[in-house]
Amino acid sequence: MSSPLAKPEPAITPDLVAQHGLKPDEYERILSLIGREPTFTELGIFSAMWNEHCSYKSSRLHLRRLPVTGRCVIQGPGENAGVIDIGDGLAAVFKMESHNHPSYIEPYQGATTGVGGILRDVFTMGARPIACMNALSFGAPDHPRTRHLVSGVVAGVGGYGNSFGVPTVGGQVRFHTRYDGNILVNAFALGLAEADKIFYAKATGVGNPIVYLGSKTGRDGIHGATMASAEFDDKSEEKRPTVQVGDPFAEKLLLEACLELMETDAIIAIQDMGAAGLTCSAVEMGAKGDLGVELDLDKVPVRETGMTAYEMMLSESQERMLMVLKPGKEAEAEAIFRKWGLDFAIVGRTTDDLRFRIFHQGELKADLPIKELGDEAPLYDRPHVPSPKLPVLDAASILPPLSTGEALLRLVGSSELASKRWVYEQYDHLILGNTIQTPGGDAAVVRVLDGPKGLAMTSDVTPRYCEADPVEGGKQAVAEAWRNISAVGGLPLAVTDNLNFGNPERPDIMGQFVGCLDGIGEACRALDFPIVSGNVSLYNETNGRGILPTPTIGGVGLVEDVAVTASIAFKAADETVVLVGEAGSWLGQSVWLAEIIGREEGAPPPVDLAAEKRRGDFIRSQIRAGVVKTCHDVSDGGLAVAVAEMAMAGGIGADLSKAPQGTHPHAFWFGEDQGRYVVALSPGTVGSFSKAAADADIPVIVLGRTGGNALILPEGRPIVVSTLSERHEAFLPGLMDAAGKAA
Repeated sequence: MSSPLAKPEPAITPDLVAQHGLKPDEYERILSLIGREPTFTELGIFSAMWNEHCSYKSSRLHLRRLPVTGRCVIQGPGENAGVIDIGDGLAAVFKMESHNHPSYIEPYQGATTGVGGILRDVFTMGARPIACMNALSFGAPDHPRTRHLVSGVVAGVGGYGNSFGVPTVGGQVRFHTRYDGNILVNAFALGLAEADKIFYAKATGVGNPIVYLGSKTGRDGIHGATMASAEFDDKSEEKRPTVQVGDPFAEKLLLEACLELMETDAIIAIQDMGAAGLTCSAVEMGAKGDLGVELDLDKVPVRETGMTAYEMMLSESQERMLMVLKPGKEAEAEAIFRKWGLDFAIVGRTTDDLRFRIFHQGELKADLPIKELGDEAPLYDRPHVPSPKLPVLDAASILPPLSTGEALLRLVGSSELASKRWVYEQYDHLILGNTIQTPGGDAAVVRVLDGPKGLAMTSDVTPRYCEADPVEGGKQAVAEAWRNISAVGGLPLAVTDNLNFGNPERPDIMGQFVGCLDGIGEACRALDFPIVSGNVSLYNETNGRGILPTPTIGGVGLVEDVAVTASIAFKAADETVVLVGEAGSWLGQSVWLAEIIGREEGAPPPVDLAAEKRRGDFIRSQIRAGVVKTCHDVSDGGLAVAVAEMAMAGGIGADLSKAPQGTHPHAFWFGEDQGRYVVALSPGTVGSFSKAAADADIPVIVLGRTGGNALILPEGRPIVVSTLSERHEAFLPGLMDAAGKAA
């Protein structure tokens, strides 16, 4: 295959195969498929295409059970991003992806390239990005690496999004010791496109030019996808060179050039060069169109000398695209990209023989069956065992050591529930001028073009629930996304997910994965909330210790009129505070139990999906009718925390001293029972609201009235709202200030 003058390549040995993340039986499968020993470059290509990150070999079997179609779905999973119809000829294009391992090794660049990658996934489809979110999971606050990781990741997310010019409008930040050695950085992006002008990755036509666009190829990111498919150990720091380097200004140019070219009729197919770089993008475009691909790597723009075919095929340098153009359109396309100061090179062509051929310096470096690179990737039905059922905790058996007010003050200042303002104020959430609801509420709301429509979006999961009961935890993650969108007045339309788990080769971890998917699928079907895109991130563990199962749900919904939404802030005095749903009773896996009692145990609260649907529809109808302008869902920390957050957001207190808290006040105030909202109603609307709720078979409980500067709970001293806010805001600045002093 190689000429006598070829540069010597490593011999293919069992150790080399193992270094590429391939098991012995997988290597035997390769030998059977191609009928010979692979070249070094071919081994690298198989390693890239068959790793967990790209092939989904442990998850594909189970992902097939998820609901992926619905009334608004234009494109479900399988493309760069999902696409839904939002009316008026417009589509929302969105996806969430992980950049966990790179962000632990090099937090700033790991986070920046995570944001850059998800933005490319969106504008590759022909959409202009209008909003980003993220979900970040860090280790215990007192872990020696946590402050460094928080600082780097937050700076990276803000540095890329702010520079690129898209608002970061929402997300989650959590701290737990189970993420000490393996943080999670999940990035979400959403864009707008014309519904009849979506671009796909499927190549068509024989002999059509394949064009490389964007930035030059370097040695950064080589084996990035393979590294992301392995668990960490004590030598993980040595993997730093596999982390890509991002350039948001180059990506902004790439966006504008791509969108300008998309206004012509030049593009047949387009694919972002993400994980596995040139290899994955070329193979996917060819294989989807039942075509072969031939590449000449001598034509690839490079920024480093002496790069081998192996390095060029596996590089994950950022801000690059691959396109198939219509013949005769090359000059027109090149003129656009040159105008934007970007590289443009014809690097290959489509063929009719279903082969993937790579030439470099006149030599054939790879000649592989293109369909088998993807279609014949291993598919595992890994052994899995269900998680053991945990007992339901009886509130009467847990004696509260603190009063309700004292417990509330501790909770609002805890790492779990403290304000994340320090994080999101480093993000520009107002750029483009269309952000209607900013971070800190239930869901962000962004205006669509000039309005009146808007899109609501949220990122949700409760990992402690998912570990205690994966099925209920999966249901709850979807249900909370549904609630958060409903709480601002949005109609939930569709979901993207980021399924973060430990080592799937362990039956208990695989059991968590299967259980969470069962719950997610059940909830998405019951709520008509299909999954249109997503990502699976496995092997998130270090030295055998896995993360909490964290299937992050990114929900998107439609707001008919951004002038008619609800927010969490109390807006005036003398409004009636009403709980929609039952009195709290469930303390298992609650934040109160963990923070106040020091226990993480018991079954999590069950999710009644029929009740969730009924209550979400009711709340939305009341917001759209103008009856409800203040609304907050009850989740982490229970009712007391929800009310405190509403008081802090509005700077207005509430007298809840007459609330019917029953015989177990700690369960009433801190229970995390699902399917509940708190609303504040103006005088004269309580009766009609209560009647409408009763007609919809929805319980309501009057808690008290807004007013004053303090939150007054039964049998307790008033808590001044400013005192609550001081506790709430202190945690993160204190943590990061300590980091600065330590440095």
